[in-house]
Amino acid sequence: MKRTPGRARTSHIHARRPAQRRPSDIAFARAAGLFRAVGDVARLRLLHTLAHSEWCVSELAASEGTKLSTVSQQLRLLHAERIVERRRDGKHIYYRLVDDHVRDLVRAALEHAGESR
Repeated sequence: MKRTPGRARTSHIHARRPAQRRPSDIAFARAAGLFRAVGDVARLRLLHTLAHSEWCVSELAASEGTKLSTVSQQLRLLHAERIVERRRDGKHIYYRLVDDHVRDLVRAALEHAGESR
């Protein structure tokens, strides 16, 4: 095999990284559910809004220009996947992100999608 000047030969043997503990099958299934739930444009918009503060369902519907029932259904799915949590205050139900992991995931996804190639 001829060597081309300036090009190093690459070895077919790759150094292995130290073994990391593999997540459980339940963790993989939950993560897949999270990505399915976040993989909808309308729900991703809701999560982006909720990343900044807690919102009432009626406020979210008004800000999105969507029916209250549509937003409620989207939030119900996000709640079932443990992405958002809710609290009741009288007749109003307020939603917020469960934790900073979700906030970071949404931020990173949108930053990655916004990168120019």
